[in-house]
Parts: sequence; structure tokens; C-alpha cells
Amino acid sequence: MTDIAVIGIVVMLSLMFLGMNIGLSMALVGFAGYWFVINFRAALGVLQTVPATQASTYALTVIPLFIMMGNFAFASGMSKGLYSTANKWLNRLPGGLSCATMVACAAFGSICGSTAATAATMGTVAIPEMRKYGYDDALSTGSVSIGGTLGIIIPPSTPMIVYGIIAEQSIGRLFAAEIIPGIILTVLLCITVIILVKRNPKLAPKGQDYTWWERISSLKDLFWMVLLFGGVFYSMFSGIFTINEAAAGGAFLAMVIAFITGQLSWKTFIAVMKDTVKTSAMVYLLLVGAVIFGNFLAITRLPMTMANTISSLGISRYLVFALIVVIYSILGCLMDALPMIMLTVPIFLPIITKLGFDPIWFGVMIIFVMQLGLITPPVGMNCYVISGIARDIPLQVIFKGSAPFIIPLLIAIAICTAFPILTTWLPTAFYG
Repeated sequence: MTDIAVIGIVVMLSLMFLGMNIGLSMALVGFAGYWFVINFRAALGVLQTVPATQASTYALTVIPLFIMMGNFAFASGMSKGLYSTANKWLNRLPGGLSCATMVACAAFGSICGSTAATAATMGTVAIPEMRKYGYDDALSTGSVSIGGTLGIIIPPSTPMIVYGIIAEQSIGRLFAAEIIPGIILTVLLCITVIILVKRNPKLAPKGQDYTWWERISSLKDLFWMVLLFGGVFYSMFSGIFTINEAAAGGAFLAMVIAFITGQLSWKTFIAVMKDTVKTSAMVYLLLVGAVIFGNFLAITRLPMTMANTISSLGISRYLVFALIVVIYSILGCLMDALPMIMLTVPIFLPIITKLGFDPIWFGVMIIFVMQLGLITPPVGMNCYVISGIARDIPLQVIFKGSAPFIIPLLIAIAICTAFPILTTWLPTAFYG
């Protein structure tokens, strides 16, 4: 049985690299594998029931709602106020504009949940400013590339929602688990910028001075962001709303904010709806394919066989986790975050739980490693997003500027591995 599962995985990866849609390739291989192992009628039954079951699952409504909230937040123009405020408070630091970009990306990620949207939004605001003040192109583009990845480690995070569904874990607990690691990573990224600029002052000139009154008065630009973020997460973590109700309220509130700020036209509304439907449909297709493929893996018992084999080897569980991190790092260079979650979680989660690791903690670790894939070639999606914004900057310069930020990412992974309470404390405090 395990041989059949391995052949199925190889065939599926081959179809992906040949250009077939990832969701369809998982569904096709899962269907064929189920047919081969059991029979055609059973495989047809899976193909008939899984799409309808996934489409009617109430928990999945949180995905389009949070996507819609992020799209309306983008349309409202909150990013400019976020960046302006962060700049006034952090500009005195070496590489202050880059640090401000990191903090603004983290804040925008808290209402967006998408790496590409965070990178594109902050890139259009931050890169022209940094170039105007003479920042090195590699530092400025690298800052936005890595800053954009904070969109999936700061809740709400679309990949984390998908992980919660696949791993059957509480999405609220997963969101709470991301908060402290996200803050730690943001601080480490800012420290990295400061070290880089101190070692080579030519990377960034000295920042402009602002009075305390200018800094304090700039806080008014955060009003809409704080209202949206605070409203959604207070209602969710306090138990007033379920996560689905909080997502719906957030989407509606973001639309109202865009209207009040004068950024919501009929054309914008239609564009937001189209983008929400397009992105949600992509995620749903991936989910359907992943569930069908997961059913195929389940009947071959590959995940449990691997878990039992590894646990019987007697080696350190942290060594096993390190090997899994290496595998994720390699896959992250070759595919996007969502398909990687859907492909690997059914295989690795039984191993992790068999070794005694917390699945909530593991979800955060997966997101950390996925951030590596977003800034490393050949995929490096965030670097390509920034290349589309700053067309006159060569792609290799953007990858070069992103490279130093791999170190703080690895440090963050090491810290949260050594001190798992950093990811589990808040979920326990909020939910018991």
C-alpha cells in the first residue's frame, strides 16, 4: 500500500511541475489512487461527495470573509496612514524607513492576511519614499519583500485557516498562537536592519527628525486600523462572536470604513467582489483536491506507517522536526504556501503528534518556514511581486536584499522551538 502512495505522490508532483493546476492534480491522483486501491465505485463516491461537503462546510466561510475584509482594507487606503505613523516614530533609528516598513507591514497584515497583498500595498507606498531619501535598492526592496511575509504570521492568515481545517484544529487558537511569534519576528527583522545599516551606513542615510507633537498627532492615522483590528479580534477572542461571525463583521466594517473615507466607489466594490470570488475559488479548489488526495493517503496508511517507523527509530524528536523543516524549506522554494500545506500536513501531522508535539505549535512553525519560501528563489513570490512594482530594479537585486532576512527567520524558528510556550500561552489564556 505504501508503495502505491509513494507512486501517487511522485505522479502528482510531476503533474504540478508540468503545469497542471495544483488542486486538479491532487484530485486526479487521489481519485485514480482510490480507484486502484479499492474500486471505481468507491472512487466515484469520493469524487461526488467531497466537493459538495467542502462547499457546504460552515467553517470554510471564514476564508472568503477574511479575504473580503483584507480587500476592503486595501481599498480604504489605510496603508498610507500606517506607514506615515510608523515612519515618524521609527525614523531616528538606523534604517528607520525600513524599520517603519516592517512595522507597517505587520500592522497591515493584521487586517489583510495575504503576503502578496501586504507586499504590493506597502511596496507602492514605501519603496518610492525610501528611494527618495537615498536608500539602497537592495535594502528597500528586501525590506518590503520580507515585510510582506508578515501577512501570514500575523492573524488573520489564510494559510493558517487552511492548516486549521486540514489539521482539524481551532482557528481561533491558531490565530492566538501567531501573535507573540509574529511580534518577535517583527522585532528581529528591525534589529537586522539596524545591524546592516550600522555595518554599512551607505545603505541608508540618517532619518529626518520629528517633534514629539508630530509623532503623537500622527497616531490619529491609525484610528481606522485600530478600530477594525480591535473590533474583530476582541469580539473573536472574548467569545462575543464566533470566528465566522467576527470575520463577517470585519468584512462589513472594512467596507463601511472604505465608504466613510471616500475610497469606495461602485467600480471599487465590484473589483473587491471579483477578487474575493477569484481568490476564494482558488482556495476551495485546492481544498477539494487536498481532501480527495488525503483520502487516498489515508487508505494506503502511508502517514501512520511513517509516523510509527520514525517513532520506533529512537532518535531525538527535535532531529525529526529539523528534518521536516529542511523538507519544508526545499518545498517552499518550489511551490506556494497553500498547496504546500495541503500536500504535506496529511503526511507530517501524524508524525508530529506521534512524537508528542503540539499541533497548534506545529502550525506556527509551518508558517515560519513558508515565509522562507516567499523570499528565496526560484519561486520567491514576494520578490516577484516587488519586481512588478519596482520594474527598474533587477530581480537579482531584490533577492539579494531579501537574503539577510533569512537569518532572523531562522532565529525566530529556533526561539519558538526552544520555548513553545510562546505559541501556546495565548491560546490557553484566551480559550482555556
